[in-house]
Order: sequence, then structure tokens, then C-alpha cells
Amino acid sequence: MYSDADAAALYDFLNPWDPDRRADDGFYFPLVMGAESVLDVGCGTGAMLQLARERGHRGRLVGLDPDLAALGRARRRADVEWVEGVAADVENGADFELAIMNGHAFQFLVTDDDVRTSLSAIHGALRSGGRFVFETRHPQARAWAGWDASNPDDVVDLVDESGRALRVWHEVDSVTGDVVTFHGTTAAPDGTVLRIDRASLRFLGVAELNMFLAEAGFEIEAQHGDWNREPVTASSHEIITIARRR
Repeated sequence: MYSDADAAALYDFLNPWDPDRRADDGFYFPLVMGAESVLDVGCGTGAMLQLARERGHRGRLVGLDPDLAALGRARRRADVEWVEGVAADVENGADFELAIMNGHAFQFLVTDDDVRTSLSAIHGALRSGGRFVFETRHPQARAWAGWDASNPDDVVDLVDESGRALRVWHEVDSVTGDVVTFHGTTAAPDGTVLRIDRASLRFLGVAELNMFLAEAGFEIEAQHGDWNREPVTASSHEIITIARRR
């Protein structure tokens, strides 16, 4: 078996937070360091806020996530607030200057109600003029088309932090409208399956996304199609949004 704690450790191993080497992390990190209070929605194992504190952030840092195993790793650093919950649980009136939802976490908001309640809660947690920054994969790029065991770019062979040799890959189960359901497999090198994790992601287009944001009381400060802050175009793979609370 491959436990939830093992899976959280594997996530850290596969997705090291490194703003000096990764363009996406490098986009978010200066925003975090420049804000006096930050809410990380879907913080996972907390690597972003941990590094912010390590590099001298002196303000309020709060990480929110429903995954207890991930929070268990995050809580190894006690000078950040770690809260169990989802976006809709965010404290109203918390007066954050910045809220972030990175790692494509926004796409786990699958239904209209999920999106509306989450955006409303995040809006309520920000001070007037506060910013919500997040990214979602642009549906036109069809990222899910590469999630397949036959795609060598999607198959990862590694040795995890406990010394186990593993193979990890993804496969799509269904595409229904703008929702893609898939599963990820963690296996031994001989193919013995250790764990299967299933999830659904929503791929909202720009118009639909901006409609939800406006409805929640946000105005669009900027939207980019890549981490170099280029505009969203017909070939963009991302929709990176900086929204401001009105």
C-alpha cells in the first residue's frame, strides 16, 4: 500500500517549490513576499509559505487545505497558520492583502456552485483592493490529451525520499463538457499498482471565468497566457489571473 502520507511526500518530491528555477513559482513568490498578509488556498504541503517565512516574510501567512496528510507535512513549520478546509470555508472579514490559489488548484472547483461559493468566500476574506491571484489551464490547449500511459512525457520513474523505486502516470476516464475526470497511478517498477488517485478538473474559458469573477465582485487587473506575462492568445496554455476586490 501507498499511504496518504506517502502520497503527500511524493507530491513534494515531484513538485519542489523553487522560485529561482521554476517560472510559475517565480511568478507567485514576489507577490507573496510583497504582501503583508497572505492566504494560500489549497496550500497542499505548504512549501510556498514555508519558503516565504524562511526568506524573511514577517507578516501573516495562512495556508488552507482539506488534505490532512498534506497539512501534516506543512505543520512541520509552526510559524505559519495551517487550517483544514476548502475555499468556501475561508473566514469572512479576515482582511488579507493577497489570496493565492496556485498549482491549478482552482480547477478542482468543478460545479458552478463550487466556483461561486469559493469566489464569494475569497472575496470576503480580502480587504478592499486586495488581490486574488490564480491560474487555470486554458481549455484550448487540451492539456488532458497528454495524460496517458503511452505518452513518455507523462510517465515518471523515480526513487522517492524513502528509497522506493516508483513509476507514476495518468489516464483520462472521461471528458464531459468542460470537466475532465482522470486517475493517477503510483506503481512499482514491475507494474504492481500501489495506489490509484481519482480527480475531476474543470477547464473554464476566459469568458466564463471572468463572468464568475465579476459576479463575485472582482475586477480583472491583468490576465496572462504564460508565466512571462504575455497576453492570453489563441495559443496560450494558461489563464493566469490577477483579480482585485472592488
